[in-house]
Amino acid sequence: MSKKCVISYSAGKDSTLSLYRAIKEGYTPIGLLTTINGRENRSWFHGVTIDMLNKVSESLKIPLHIIDTTKNEYDTCFSEALSIVMKEGATHAVFGDIDIEEHKSWWTIRCEKVGIIPYWPLWNENRESLVREFLELGFKAKIKVVNTDFLDDSFLGVDLSEDIIEKMKSMNVDPAGENGEFHTFVYDGPIFNNRIDFNITDILYRDNYAMVDFIL
Repeated sequence: MSKKCVISYSAGKDSTLSLYRAIKEGYTPIGLLTTINGRENRSWFHGVTIDMLNKVSESLKIPLHIIDTTKNEYDTCFSEALSIVMKEGATHAVFGDIDIEEHKSWWTIRCEKVGIIPYWPLWNENRESLVREFLELGFKAKIKVVNTDFLDDSFLGVDLSEDIIEKMKSMNVDPAGENGEFHTFVYDGPIFNNRIDFNITDILYRDNYAMVDFIL
């Protein structure tokens, strides 16, 4: 019997690959859970606008569940959202973390509080191999945010590719970006019903991060 799940979805490569694997493993996704900084109308961490997230939801044909939260309320708001999707039939919550135990523990506690089963399709696999698998499957992603302690702004708006992987490796940068070296936006691939078309804005700088906006 198919298990219904929700995805903690950033619109980045890892959450998208986790979604893909969950579907292949027989899970039925009934929602994308995305946390939003309401003051900026964009997602936390990846900085994806609500308009773009809606376009992704439409292409994937999976409803978007926006969690509007501040940093201080993040814990409570995410737990409340899990409770809501459980009432809609979700039995599992899928996460895209690879190997950072602190992140896994945080999600585990949130899930245990409400009684939903957490699942990590990518857990403890080789970081670089996962990036290469993502590309080999035909997914398309652009780099949206970089931590300038690791990468300069020339990487922004560039498609993730084998060449970019090799360039990052030559710079001793993790090509999976698991520690926040960069974030991506996935706009096409085998589970998308149509490619997301967008324009790229000027570069924005904040502390040690640089980002571009993708707009319709």
